[in-house]
Amino acid sequence: MNSRIQESSPFRQPKAVWAVAFACVVSFMGIGLVDPILPALASQLHASPSSVELLFTSYLVVTAVAMLVTGWVSSRIGAKYTLVAGLVLIVVFSALAGGSDTIGGIVGFRAGWGIGNSLFIATSLAVIVASARGGFSGAIILYETALGVGIGLGPLVGGELGGISWRGPFFGVTTLMSISLIATLVLVEKTPKPEKRTSLLDPIKALKHRGLLVMSVTALFYNWGFFTLLAYTPFPMHLSIHELGYTFTCWGILVAVFAVFVAPRLQSIFGTAKTLYANLTLLAIDLVVIATFTSSKTVLVAAVIVSGIFVGLNNTLTTQAVMLVSPVERSLASAAYGFVRFIGGGLAPFVAAKLASAYNVHLPFYLGAIAVMIGVIVLSRGHSLLEIAERPHGRSQEIEPLALSEASAIQLELEK
Repeated sequence: MNSRIQESSPFRQPKAVWAVAFACVVSFMGIGLVDPILPALASQLHASPSSVELLFTSYLVVTAVAMLVTGWVSSRIGAKYTLVAGLVLIVVFSALAGGSDTIGGIVGFRAGWGIGNSLFIATSLAVIVASARGGFSGAIILYETALGVGIGLGPLVGGELGGISWRGPFFGVTTLMSISLIATLVLVEKTPKPEKRTSLLDPIKALKHRGLLVMSVTALFYNWGFFTLLAYTPFPMHLSIHELGYTFTCWGILVAVFAVFVAPRLQSIFGTAKTLYANLTLLAIDLVVIATFTSSKTVLVAAVIVSGIFVGLNNTLTTQAVMLVSPVERSLASAAYGFVRFIGGGLAPFVAAKLASAYNVHLPFYLGAIAVMIGVIVLSRGHSLLEIAERPHGRSQEIEPLALSEASAIQLELEK
C-alpha cells in the first residue's frame, strides 16, 4: 500500500515532468516580475506611467491573440516542439528587452515575449497531464503549484535583480528560461502530432458554447480588476524596488497557498458557484478599499497583500469550472478562454494609468471593482451549468475525458 501511495503522489514525477514544471514556474514569474521596477522604468527612461503600463498591455494582448494560433501550431508540429518554440521566443525577446534603451523597445520585445508565452502555456498543461504520475488530479496539483510558486517568486526575483539594475529581471528570465529550454530538449520525449489538425477558427467557434462563453467573459471582467490592482498599485504605493518586491512576494505566497490548499476545500464544502460568487464579491470590496484609501500607504499595502487570497482562490476555481462547462477539448477551451480573459488583463493597466492622469488615482480602482461585480452578474447567467461542477461524482467523470482526449496521443507515444 505504501508503494501505491508513493506512486500516486503528485510530487513523485519523471524528470520530464519536472523539466516542464520548472519552465512553468519561470513562465508564471513573468507575470509579476516587472511589477517592482515599473516606477524605476518610468523614472530612468523618462516615460509616463501609461507608457510603462504598456509592458503589461503588449504582453497580455499579444498573448491573447496568439492563443488563437497555438492549437494550429501544436497540431502540426507536436507538443514538444511547440514548447521548445515558445521557450526559444521567450529567451530571445527577454534578452532583447533587457538590452533595450527605450520604453518603446521594451514594450515591443514584451509583445514578442507574449507570443512565446502563449505557445508555452497552451501546451505545458497537456504535456504534464500526459506524462505525470498520479492521474489527472495529481497533474493539476503539480501545475497549480508551479503557477503559485512562479507568481510568488516573480516579484521577489524582480525586486532583488531590479535593485541592481532595471535590466536585471529581464536577463534573469533569459538565464532561467535557457536552462528550461535545455532541460526540455534533453528530458522531454518527442511527442506525436495529433491525428486531427486544429484550424485557426476552432477556438472562436468553441465560444459558441454558452458555458465556455460565460466563464470567459467572467474572467475578462475579473482580469480587468486583477490587473488594475497588480499593474497599477506600484505607482501610488511610492515604495522602493525592494519594498515593492517584498510586498508582492507576500501577495504571491497567499496566491499560492489559497490556490493549492484552500480552494479545493472550499469547493468541496460550498461548491464552485457559491465560492466564486463570494470570492469575487470580496475581491471587489478589497478594490473599493484600495480606491478609498489610495493615499494611505499602510492600508494600500495591506489591501494588496490580502487580495492574494482572492486571486489564489479564483485561479483554481475558474480553471476547473472552464474544464467542466465546456464540451470541447482542453486545448480549444484553453485557447478560447485565454483569448478572451487576457484581453481584459491587457487593456486594464493602460486604461488605469490614463484615468489616473486625467482624473484622479482613485478612479481606476473603483472601475476595477465595478468590473469584477459585472463579472459576478455574468457568472450568474451560467449558474445552471456550474451546478455540474458542484457534483463530486460528476466532476471526476467530466474532467477526465477532456484532459485525456488531448493527452492520450502523447501518453501512448511516451509508453513505447
